[in-house]
Amino acid sequence: MVEEPTALGRHWRAYVTPLLCVLALGVSTYLTVAHFQPGSLSCPLGSTHGAVDCQKVTTSPQSFIFGIPVAILGLVYFVPMLALCLPAAWRSANRYVAPARLAGAVVGIAMVCYLVYAELYEIHAICIWCTTVHALTFLVFVAVVTGWDQARAPYLLAGEAAFD
Repeated sequence: MVEEPTALGRHWRAYVTPLLCVLALGVSTYLTVAHFQPGSLSCPLGSTHGAVDCQKVTTSPQSFIFGIPVAILGLVYFVPMLALCLPAAWRSANRYVAPARLAGAVVGIAMVCYLVYAELYEIHAICIWCTTVHALTFLVFVAVVTGWDQARAPYLLAGEAAFD
């Protein structure tokens, strides 16, 4: 006999994704503050001028996109993603919430792919803080993509048309 999962077991994404977004928002905030206070960035591994060099990454030309620091773009990304990942948003019957969350996750992972490419092939160094944000973004992406059916359920139950 198969045991029915608990509510937390069925809806873990609604609790994990906001936590991941808050953690990423915290690291993005740190990187933003460090961007505007030169010399305040501390690399967790203490490495400089090697494969791990937070300062080199965060001060490189690739740390700006259209003249905007990538750290600020992280803040701008994670604030709405946090709102879209709150438990109430996962339960929302609004037909636009789940697709907006999915679109946000796809944009986030696309940005991560670009930034990892830039670190490895253009800057030739990685930043542990940036890698932390990349990993958290990846985890949000996986949770959102694998939870697509769960995310669509509230508005399908409310009688809304499916997006199939």
